[in-house]
Amino acid sequence: MFAKITKNLIAVAILVGTLIIAGALIYTNQGKGEIISSQDAADKAITFINQNILAEGNTASLMEVSEDGSVYKIHLKIGEKEYDSYVSKDGKFLFPEGYSLELKDNEENQNENNTSPGIPKSDNPDVKLFVMSYCPFGLQAQKMFLPVYDLLKNKAEIGVYFVNYAMHEKQEIDENLTQYCIQKEEKEKYGDYLNCFLKDGNSEKCLSEVKVDGARLENCMSAADIAYNITAQYNDKSTWVGSTCPDSPYCFPKFDVHSDLNEKYGVRGSPAVIINDQIANINPRSPENFKEVICQTFNSPPEECAQNLSDDVPSSGFGEAAGSSSGGSCG
Repeated sequence: MFAKITKNLIAVAILVGTLIIAGALIYTNQGKGEIISSQDAADKAITFINQNILAEGNTASLMEVSEDGSVYKIHLKIGEKEYDSYVSKDGKFLFPEGYSLELKDNEENQNENNTSPGIPKSDNPDVKLFVMSYCPFGLQAQKMFLPVYDLLKNKAEIGVYFVNYAMHEKQEIDENLTQYCIQKEEKEKYGDYLNCFLKDGNSEKCLSEVKVDGARLENCMSAADIAYNITAQYNDKSTWVGSTCPDSPYCFPKFDVHSDLNEKYGVRGSPAVIINDQIANINPRSPENFKEVICQTFNSPPEECAQNLSDDVPSSGFGEAAGSSSGGSCG
């Protein structure tokens, strides 16, 4: 077991480098055990880091946890620094860094592996992007989505849907409802609204700039709130879902507007892409790659599919910068 670090946060960076070289830290009894939930595994890892690795006064906090193949990926913050680590699904091993052993020989092979084979084709593909509206990786996916939406919205059934729980406070519930109702009431304005919102998250400014009908929006949001018990469930923590509810910090309010579709497709976090009723793996999350995956699902691809979009992967979170990572999720 590692001795506690007694220096400042510079030592934290040294520690992370040391753990990467070491490869893995065994923090409970060895041996393969039963799979536990992602939140339980993340809670266990964060507790171990805080109790056994960090010096007094330094604290690791969990930002996101997601499933990544045979392990859980945890995104944590220590001071002002953020790190990605991995924990085994039985909660017994902590891996400070992950390395891909599947090197692609060329771009053609990479593109083949970044699509989802077996998606059925149709004349009018049905494309659903499930997000949480304040999830950094959901925002990244929406930035990937938007140029494709603008290009193919008249050729495919394409839209944004919402994960059936909210991890990012009341503002996420409100924004989910806003985007749901704009698509329902004034779909022609949704692309412009989303383009504005993704820049800095200023919903009120964007509603004004795009001239969304305030009365129609309010009526739709009120009706959806009542129909799906959104505010009622938010105010009643006994209805929340997550790890060891209602006392765990990883316990979240429900957002049931698209709950039936979440259950149908097995949506487990943000983002998730469903094309023609099948989960699609979009990696990298660039507009061009997303367009190519969709265009492969047309029986006869429209001429718009010949148009080139950006190969850049957008950054996670708000803003217009390019990013690099395509693997994060909230869930």
